[in-house]
Amino acid sequence: MPDRLTGLELRSTVSNDGKLTLSLEPVTLDPPGPDEVIVRVEAAPINPSDLGLLLGPADMATLQPGGSADRPTLTAAIPQARMGAMKARLDQPLPVGNEGAGTVVQAGENVAGLLGRKVGMIGGAMYAQYRKIAARDCIPLPEGASAADGASMFVNPLTALAMVETLRMEGHKALVHTAAASNLGQMLNRICIADGVPLVNVVRNDAQAAILREIGARHIVDSSAEDFREKLTDAIAQTGATLVFDAIGGGKLANAILHAMEAAANRSATEYSRYGSSTFKQVYIYGALDLGPTELDRGYGFAWSVSGFLLTPFLMKLGMEGTMRLRARVAAELKTTFASHYTATISLTEALDPAVVAAYAKKATGEKYLIDPSR
Repeated sequence: MPDRLTGLELRSTVSNDGKLTLSLEPVTLDPPGPDEVIVRVEAAPINPSDLGLLLGPADMATLQPGGSADRPTLTAAIPQARMGAMKARLDQPLPVGNEGAGTVVQAGENVAGLLGRKVGMIGGAMYAQYRKIAARDCIPLPEGASAADGASMFVNPLTALAMVETLRMEGHKALVHTAAASNLGQMLNRICIADGVPLVNVVRNDAQAAILREIGARHIVDSSAEDFREKLTDAIAQTGATLVFDAIGGGKLANAILHAMEAAANRSATEYSRYGSSTFKQVYIYGALDLGPTELDRGYGFAWSVSGFLLTPFLMKLGMEGTMRLRARVAAELKTTFASHYTATISLTEALDPAVVAAYAKKATGEKYLIDPSR
C-alpha cells in the first residue's frame, strides 16, 4: 500500500471576533481509492473567484504578518458591517484554490495509467502541496505541456466557452464583454474570432485596447473616452449584440450598455413605441470587480433582464456530454486559444507576504499570479 503523504495546505478562516486569518496547515492524505489520484500540485492560479474565499471581506489596509518563516500567517480585520455575510463560514479553516495542475504521484488501481502523468484538475483546495482527487476531475495534459500551461484550463476557458454556448442556446447574434482585456477576455476573443461570433469589447484604457488589437479583436470600445456612449452604440448596431457578460458588477456600466443596445435597436425602428423597443437585451453579471451596487435607471424599455451567471450551474444545465465537449476543446487548444500568461509565480509562503497579497488582490487587468506549492 502506498505511503501516506503529508504536506502544507493554505487555509482561510474568518473568526467570530471579526478577523481573517490565512495560515499554512499540515494535512496528511490517506492512499487514493480505486478511482482516485494524489497529485503533487505544481501550479495553481489566483483567480478573482479565489480571492472571495481567500480574502473574504477583509480590510486590506489592516494586513498583519505573523508566524514563522516556513509557516507564516497573515491576519486582517473585517469591518463589522461586512460580518453579516460571513455567518455560514465562521471559525472554519477553509482550503482555497479552485483549479491547478501537477504530477500524479499515487494512483488507484482503476486509474493506474495516470501515475507519473501531468494533469490539470478542478475541485478546490489547490493551494496545497498535495491534492487527493477523483480521477474524473482531472484532464491529462498534452505531450510537452507544463503544469503552468494546464493550471488555468478550467475556470477561465470553460467560462469563456460557456458565454458562447449561452449566446447560441438563447438565440443571440453577438455579445458584449466588459473588462475585456483580462485573461478570460483574451480567450473569449480567440474563441469568437475562430467561431465567427461578433464580439464587442469594453476596456478602460488604450493600453488594454492594444492588448486586444494585438490578437485581432475588431470591436473595442474605451469606457474612459469622451465618445464612449456613441462608439458603444455604433459597435452594437454593427454587430447586433443583445447579450452582455459583465465582469464589473457594480456601478453604471451595465446600465450604459443597455442604453446603447436600446439606442441601436431604435436606429432601425419603423414606428414609435411608448414601451421602448421589443428587442430583448440580456445582461449576465459574472464578476465583482466593482463591489458597489449595480445602478440601473430602467430607461431602455421593458424588454431586458439583468441576472447573475455562475459556471457550475451552467455546466449542470449543459449536461455531462456538453461539458466533456468543452473540456476536450480546452485540452486540444491549451497552448493556443486557452494559453494563460502570468505576472509572477510565487510559493505558498510568498502567497502570505503582505506586499505580494496587496499586488494580487488588486485584480489588475493583465496581471495574473500563479502559486507553485512545490517551491
